[in-house]
Amino acid sequence: MNLFAKAESGAPKTQAELLFAAQQRKERHFRANVALTWGILLFLLVLLFSGPINIDTTFIKNNMLFIAGGVGETIRISILSIILATILALLAALGRLSTFPPIYALSTFYVSLIRGTPLYLQIMFFFLALPQLDIRMPGLWAGVLALGLNYGAYMSEIFRAGLASVGKGQREAATALGMTPGQTMKRVILPQAMRFAIPPTGNEFIAMTKDSALVSATGFVHELTWRAVKVGRAQFHNLEALIMAAIFYWTMTIILSYIQGVIESRLAKGDR
Repeated sequence: MNLFAKAESGAPKTQAELLFAAQQRKERHFRANVALTWGILLFLLVLLFSGPINIDTTFIKNNMLFIAGGVGETIRISILSIILATILALLAALGRLSTFPPIYALSTFYVSLIRGTPLYLQIMFFFLALPQLDIRMPGLWAGVLALGLNYGAYMSEIFRAGLASVGKGQREAATALGMTPGQTMKRVILPQAMRFAIPPTGNEFIAMTKDSALVSATGFVHELTWRAVKVGRAQFHNLEALIMAAIFYWTMTIILSYIQGVIESRLAKGDR
């Protein structure tokens, strides 16, 4: 067996194997060039802020932990908001596909109203305007509700497209097997639609992580931006504070983008 294996390993490679190896080398070369370019750009950025622009490194060292303390709150706001947004998006998508006029009207009215007003205004509405109606909520929940409603309206189109992507033949096959409409939706349509909707939902979550900075406008949610602005103003080092906040946001975005890429690659395996 060993001699046979050696003979196999010494055998000339086929044309397909040679093409595959060439493709792999090309991909490695491309990734290496991208990494090198990133390194050069980062070096130039560091050089810019350490040369012509005077950065107080002492301030950064003394306040980095304080600003970093807002990362957990930022992630918490984003997770709660994306859960609410996903639920609302699915309900709105089902409503927009409904043939019952009141449900269709309700879902389209919600999407139109939320898309037609700024996110910042919505946050301020829940935090400042509702108390006039004796409805008071903490800054955190005002932000989560506004973010969830806002992103739910935009994500409804993603879920609607996912539901519509399931072929009519599969619905008919489910009906022929004796499934009720509810069972068809739960067992046939929703699993395929969610598979279609998960990758773009990851993009929305990344965008929401950055938009969560708007919640700091309430003044009662001590997330990343709030902490950076507070310490920057107090010590007159807004540049350094905001740079640190930007680095934390950038790092979170890179990590979330990597996780999204892993999820997408695993989902793509099912299509092969």
